[in-house]
Amino acid sequence: MISIDRVDHLVLTVADVDRAVEFYEQILGMTPVEFPGERRAVSFGRQTIKLHAASELVEPTATHPVPGSANLCFVTPNPLAEVQEHLRANEVRIEEGPVSRIGAEGPITSLYLRDPDGNLIEIARYDDAAEETAAE
Repeated sequence: MISIDRVDHLVLTVADVDRAVEFYEQILGMTPVEFPGERRAVSFGRQTIKLHAASELVEPTATHPVPGSANLCFVTPNPLAEVQEHLRANEVRIEEGPVSRIGAEGPITSLYLRDPDGNLIEIARYDDAAEETAAE
């Protein structure tokens, strides 16, 4: 039996790497990263999202890599009202939310939006974190 500790990185196939970096940096506050061979990514916490252009795929790759096929959930420490305000100020359409969901560690409240490639992005806050903030 093996054991998996955490996710190190994900790869998103995108139509335009520059546009994807701009979105993840400006809208979601991630940090742009450059790798040898002019490869680009964004990072947050201990994770990285590598961005591969659909026109220049890096082998090996998924069987059917296409822009807009991912569904990702990111956890925020920010109150969702602040997240909503930031998204609206940047003219990012909220597809759904706030709605109650279950995350890997328990109940969450989520907002859904799309990145420039149409990937579904869920921004979630754990409900116990929201209760702790209200109690302060």
